[in-house]
Amino acid sequence: MTTTDLGDAIRRWRDRLAPGDVGLPAGGRRRATGLRREELAQLAGISVDYVTRLEQGRATNPSSQVVRALTRALRLSAEERDHLHRLAGLAPPGPRAVPVFIPPSVHRLLDRLAHTPVAVYDATWTLLAANSPYAALMGDSTRWRGRELNGVWRHFLGPGGPVTYTPEARAAFESALVADLRAAAARYPADSGLRALVTELRDGSPEFARLWDSGTVGVHEAARKTIDHPAVGPVTLDCDILAVAGSDLRVMVYTAEPGTEDAERLALLMVWGTQPVEPQPPLPGATG
Repeated sequence: MTTTDLGDAIRRWRDRLAPGDVGLPAGGRRRATGLRREELAQLAGISVDYVTRLEQGRATNPSSQVVRALTRALRLSAEERDHLHRLAGLAPPGPRAVPVFIPPSVHRLLDRLAHTPVAVYDATWTLLAANSPYAALMGDSTRWRGRELNGVWRHFLGPGGPVTYTPEARAAFESALVADLRAAAARYPADSGLRALVTELRDGSPEFARLWDSGTVGVHEAARKTIDHPAVGPVTLDCDILAVAGSDLRVMVYTAEPGTEDAERLALLMVWGTQPVEPQPPLPGATG
């Protein structure tokens, strides 16, 4: 492989995607149908300068974090994902690692449910993709970096989220969330990232450590949730979690009962959520 092989592959994959394929507006006159470098950088959470250097062969060893972000942003197949890892000098994800590949059919689901908040998580509850209605409801996840993308970390160590709980509901939610993560750790014992996440949570949160050590059993599943939204106030919605066969992905879908005030508030949020997204700051450490 030459120093330009990596850049050539990224550019080819970028050129084959239209903005509409990834939920972005076309944005005026374009010289080509593919994504601009700025758009790929936005989707992957890295700087435009770094994308440029990768494509020009001036940066040839991106981190595994950057490669995973490019894989998601470019919507690569499993074979293309592995090829990108090799071009970057990295070993492809092993069969015992937590799957993060999103099948094209799931990407189409995100695109076509244009008025429904939908997000895709991996088995560790790390956010992999979300549509604009989900961002309107739960906050703009394109601004999150690293651990912030993990729902378990955000709940126990981070800023939390807009969902409100009674004490009983919070206890049940936390118990199920920890048990679900424990089950994932049992399925993927060789995944170093998952082990590091559990260690960080146990060291940083006494409540997580207590639940983890207690051996609590449960599954994070469908429920009614109330989101305290700063623009429209509290919105109570059904939250269904769908499994993707053969991938261990979780698709989270929020819906409202038709004809209710919650449905009206959700509709207002969906209008807001389909507006163009502003460019996001680069991923720390991805500029060199």
